[in-house]
Amino acid sequence: MAGKGDGPAIGIDLGTTYSCVGVWQHDRVEIIANDQGNRTTPSYVGFTDSERLIGDAAKNQVAMNPTNTVFDAKRLIGRRFTDTSVQSDIKLWPFKVIAGPGDKPMIVVNYKGEEKQFAAEEISSMVLMKMREIAEAYLGSTVKNAVVTVPAYFNDSQRQATKDAGVIAGLNVMRIINEPTAAAIAYGLDKKATSVGEKNVLIFDLGGGTFDVSLLTIEEGIFEVKATAGDTHLGGEDFDNRMVNHFVQEFKRKHKKDISGNPRALRRLRTACERAKRTLSSTAQTTIEIDSLYEGVDFYTTITRARFEEMNMDLFRKCMEPVEKCLRDAKMDKSTVHDVVLVGGSTRIPKVQQLLQDFFNGKELCKSINPDEAVAYGAAVQAAILSGEGNEKNMVQEAEKYKAEDEEHKKKVDAKNALENYAYNMRNTIKDEKIGSKLSADDKKKIEDAIENAIQWLDGNQLAEADEFEDKMKELESLCNPIIAKMYQGGGAPDMAAGMDDDAPPSGSSGAGPKIEEVD
Repeated sequence: MAGKGDGPAIGIDLGTTYSCVGVWQHDRVEIIANDQGNRTTPSYVGFTDSERLIGDAAKNQVAMNPTNTVFDAKRLIGRRFTDTSVQSDIKLWPFKVIAGPGDKPMIVVNYKGEEKQFAAEEISSMVLMKMREIAEAYLGSTVKNAVVTVPAYFNDSQRQATKDAGVIAGLNVMRIINEPTAAAIAYGLDKKATSVGEKNVLIFDLGGGTFDVSLLTIEEGIFEVKATAGDTHLGGEDFDNRMVNHFVQEFKRKHKKDISGNPRALRRLRTACERAKRTLSSTAQTTIEIDSLYEGVDFYTTITRARFEEMNMDLFRKCMEPVEKCLRDAKMDKSTVHDVVLVGGSTRIPKVQQLLQDFFNGKELCKSINPDEAVAYGAAVQAAILSGEGNEKNMVQEAEKYKAEDEEHKKKVDAKNALENYAYNMRNTIKDEKIGSKLSADDKKKIEDAIENAIQWLDGNQLAEADEFEDKMKELESLCNPIIAKMYQGGGAPDMAAGMDDDAPPSGSSGAGPKIEEVD
């Protein structure tokens, strides 16, 4: 363990829209559900007149409290207020962001009746604190140590700010690792890489708000990011928006009412669309039913997977461009990619999978781990390794246990083979006219009986222990060797070895029989 009674080390995927936490327990990774039973938690913090809400509770009240509910803190962390990306993002957010000291963006909210300013690290630290509490509630012990993930393209300042957020949340951030690296670790690709030399892995991460493609090479457990590409504003929310716009138009047509100016109605419609989108990944069509959506009018409609794909087709195709760019930047051909890993909830969309698979000429995609959880899964594995907990210790112990078992088994097989070789070689030896004729009928019968007895015993005791085979061997040797030795002294055979099989070991210490190496 981490050594200070700090409980197990956890892995946290701190996402733009959702976060996820995992822990290594009972020889596997456990992704931990929050108090609402969800295995991912919205990266949202809400401020009201009376309390601070984090996660599901914050996201659920965003329609009533849009200006004081903060999300997307990851888009601000470690950046300057004057950055072009920050300026363009500010236009899209309902909450207020101003320039603080040192050109640091500060988020302004009303909390308990007062105006408060928070840095992005502080908001992220609240989300990290929530993830830590989720882990503590599940484990029933305090948690201090964590591995936190960041996008591969994060610069030093963004990484440091993420680390600071961990410190504010009361965590010891053991390491910051790249999200694509964590996903590759989750699939154990670093383990497989040792057998084939260098391995090229493409990580396709289509999340709620961002889209990242990374190309990694793994060699002997060392990860190198060769290229990254993507779109910081393409993700599941864009697919939701297309549906929302589609249904706003439909509502207009059917009911001659425009809901686009009503935030609460839009929020309810967006929630229904998000749910419908998820359903369409596993069924061909679904219904949307919202009672009293706007001015007392109920909204009931259906949508098919084909229609959903059609309204988003340009976005889905757009997802393939960064894949090509990534390969170009890394100067790599798509045929040299060993594994393609899916990360992010939006990779569940069948059309996205199909386009990606077609691009890689029908290659099977790595998707057996829940795509929302793959990054946290890898982070949890890394946390266990770094804290020397469970994982490596167990692996070493298991390896030693298996090694001991293998050696035991080898010993058994060697002893059995030695006995078998000796018996059959001895049988061939006395069958040889040149040698057999030198033995008295009595001695010959003695040896033949002993050999027959040994061979029968072998047939009946294939699974005996090594020492039983060795005892039988000694018994047989003690009977045969003196007789053969006596024969040699009495004039000897021309070349006893000639009567032996080719694989008989050279004659050695125990008289003229094959030399048996004692295995202790």
